[in-house]
Amino acid sequence: MSQYRVGYFVGSLSSTSLNRVLSRALIRLAPESLEFTELPIGNLPLYSPDFDSAYPPEPQALKDAIASSDAVLFVSPEYNRSIPGALKNAIDWASRPWGQNSFDHVPAAVIGASPGQIGTAVGQQSLRSVLSFCNARQMTAPEAYITAPPGLIQDDGEVTSESTAAFLKDFMQEFADHVARVLTVLPRS
Repeated sequence: MSQYRVGYFVGSLSSTSLNRVLSRALIRLAPESLEFTELPIGNLPLYSPDFDSAYPPEPQALKDAIASSDAVLFVSPEYNRSIPGALKNAIDWASRPWGQNSFDHVPAAVIGASPGQIGTAVGQQSLRSVLSFCNARQMTAPEAYITAPPGLIQDDGEVTSESTAAFLKDFMQEFADHVARVLTVLPRS
């Protein structure tokens, strides 16, 4: 079985982020074929095309980390029916300058948790639109809009509901299968 390096984004900068806790659960439940590295977004300056000719160190480190990943996983909340500004800023940095898009043909998946009833459905729709423009190879099913009341996921990533744990485990297996399929057709160089 092949090993795949997955760079993952946590869309929230909050120290108490529900989606950071969800990322721990996903890592715990993922197949052994996936190895995870967080792609940090908190120290990126705001993107401007003025930097396209000379990238600052933090955005260049982000592009390098994506280049060394086989796939990317987005674990993000929904802010105002869209994606958090910090995550959008990171995507803008990674997809620029023109012609040097770090997401081109990269296998990707999107998931998010919220205490609200619609999970992160609308935010994910916005994120999927951006990733489509960036030519990421998105896993389209299963969709995963996790409604997470307090206590569903412990700080260490343990999921207290057997049905939610089973769903998340299946999601991560589907992601591993998606990564393998995409990389068979479009290997990363």
